[in-house]
Order: sequence, then C-alpha cells, then structure tokens
Amino acid sequence: MSLSRRTFLKLSAMVGGAAGLGLISGAPVFSAEVGATGRAAKSLRILILGGTGFTGPFQVRYALSRGHQVTVFNRGRTHPGELPKEAEQLLGDRNGKLDALKGRTWDVCIDNPATLPVWVRDAAQILKGSVDRYVFISSIAVLADTSKPGQDETAPLVKYTGEDPMKETSATMRASNFALFGPLKALSEAEAEKWFPGKTLVIRPGYIVGPGDESDRFTYWPVRVERGGEVLAPGTTADPIQIIDARDLAEWTIRMVEQGTTGPFNAVGPKSKLTMGRMLAEIKKTTNSDARFTWVDTNFLTSQKVVDEIPIWTSPNGPEAAYDQVNINKAISKGLTFRSLSDTTSATLDWFRKQTPDRQLKMRAGLKPEREAEVLAAWHESRK
Repeated sequence: MSLSRRTFLKLSAMVGGAAGLGLISGAPVFSAEVGATGRAAKSLRILILGGTGFTGPFQVRYALSRGHQVTVFNRGRTHPGELPKEAEQLLGDRNGKLDALKGRTWDVCIDNPATLPVWVRDAAQILKGSVDRYVFISSIAVLADTSKPGQDETAPLVKYTGEDPMKETSATMRASNFALFGPLKALSEAEAEKWFPGKTLVIRPGYIVGPGDESDRFTYWPVRVERGGEVLAPGTTADPIQIIDARDLAEWTIRMVEQGTTGPFNAVGPKSKLTMGRMLAEIKKTTNSDARFTWVDTNFLTSQKVVDEIPIWTSPNGPEAAYDQVNINKAISKGLTFRSLSDTTSATLDWFRKQTPDRQLKMRAGLKPEREAEVLAAWHESRK
C-alpha cells in the first residue's frame, strides 16, 4: 500500500479536508445554507481558529444564526472575504504570529486546524485566562489499534515515539508519510486538556463529507455513479462505512459549545449501520442513474494494485477497519444528528458542478475511468 497517498486521502477526510493538512490552499468557497437553527438561550463570544476550511464556514454561519458573536483567526489566504461580514476577522499564523489574540477575551475557543501540539501549546499560552473553554477538533486516527471495530472514547490512544513532539512541523509530518498524524493529534488533545483542565471538549471526526469535499474521498462516488454505466464497487455490499456530513459536524459542535460539554467524543455516522451497498444504492437512487455495480473482492483489487485509488472504502478485516466501525453512542446521547444520505449526495453534486473544469480535475483522486475499465475487464476475465 502506498502509505502517503492512502493515508492522505483518509486523514484529510478526518480533519475537514486537505487544507487541514496544509496540502491544498485557495480552494473556491461555496455557499452554505444553515440547517435548523433557532436562537441559543445565551449569546456566546466564540473564537474559531481557522474558520475558512471545510467545516469552518458552516460553524461560522450556524453560530451567527444562533445569535453568537464570532471571531475567526487565520492567515486570511483561504477564501478571503467570503465569510459573513458579521464575523470578526483576526489575521495571524499558528507558526508564531499570534499577537492578534492577545488582550482579548472569549467564552470559548474552537481549534479546527491544529495538527501539531506546538500549535495548541502556543495558542493556549496566550488564551489561558482569556478563554473559559477550549474545543479541539481531533480525529479517530488517534486510536492505538486501528484494526479493532467498535471502540469508544475510552480506547487507548496511539503513542508518540519521537524525540520531541514540540519540534514536529507540518514538513516532518509529511516526511513521515503522515505516520505522525495520529500520535501528534493525540498529544494535541492532551496539550489542550493540560492548559484547560476539565474545560476541554475533544471531538474526533471520522470521514467528513458533503459540499466542499475536495479530497475526493466521497465526492468520487456521487460523480461516478451519476455518470452511470458499469461501476466498479469495492469489496462486498456488506462492508461497513461511516461518514459525517460537514454541516452536521459543524452544527453539532456549536450546540455542544452551547451546552458547555467537555470530554472526548467520537463524531461519525450515520446513526444506523451504513454499508457500501446501501450507500451506493442510495446515491444511485438520488442521482436517478443507470449505474450497474460490479462488486470486486479485496484480494483481486490488491492484485491489481488499485486499492489506493478507491476513496473512503476500507476492508472490514484490514488494518484500518476501525475507521469505519467506531462506537458513537456517546455523541448521539448528546444530540448528534444526521442529514439523509440523499441530502449529502445532492448537496455534494451541486457544489461540485459549480467548480471550474480545471478545479474538478485537480480534485480528482479516485479511480480513473480508463483504469476502472481495465480492472473490470480483468475481473470478468478471471470469472470465466
């Protein structure tokens, strides 16, 4: 397996898109409708570190619709000027340019893009005493055993084995083929709790999907199924898959802030078990497609060396099985809700169609049409 590519597709999905890993910048913004809102019982002053990536804009819009005061802190390079004018903009950089955060107070800070414990430490040093609570957006990649299904928030976390985690950078993470991602996220969780003991909320998403999905982990499937014809479907119809719409994740995060909730929460979905078969069938129905699914087993895909080219799917018996089978009972008990798969599919396609052809091509990371045809032909030949 090509660890760097496969891990990129997975981990970028778990931190709200490739921009969260510093690998894609300047992506075109999209309009986002806010879901069911209503006013919060109390208006909060919310600081969002980031706020312009995948989930950030949804957080901003939803928080504003609930009557909160929102400040975003970022470099001002991604989607400049696209957030609502009601959101205050502070310019800076997590790499040592944090002066704009000094001398201000907020009720809560939501840390979206942090992948390095040094980023959490440096921000927390300034915000300690100026922010009452800290929300850290982590990832289920912090699990020590990524092959074990059904783990909840009490599961052991992966350990960092390097020399000094505070000296790790985005460059060293990429140089490790992202093997450092999980350990550094786990240390970042601990760093947040260190500075805000008993006042830290940790949210661990799985695969984040929906409008604005740039790494092709889910977008590939609505686009491919809508095109129709024979579609290569990986594994079996019963293979489990867990996803969460970026809008559901963002809005639930704001509601958790309103509740003052703390502690770790796995944040994936949907509520009931989702399989690859059900997902593809729902996408086909939503797109009114004539797609015909040919299910190709894992061993054959491996022999054809295309496992890396198939987004979001993971073998249920493989070393990354946990990514699609995490226990989410705790989050559901705290009000995590889910849009329909049809809604996510339609919204994703609507967003994708608005991108320029060049942009669409740049985002494509899934199985290429010509390679799909070759593998399907080989599969049929092997069945004779």
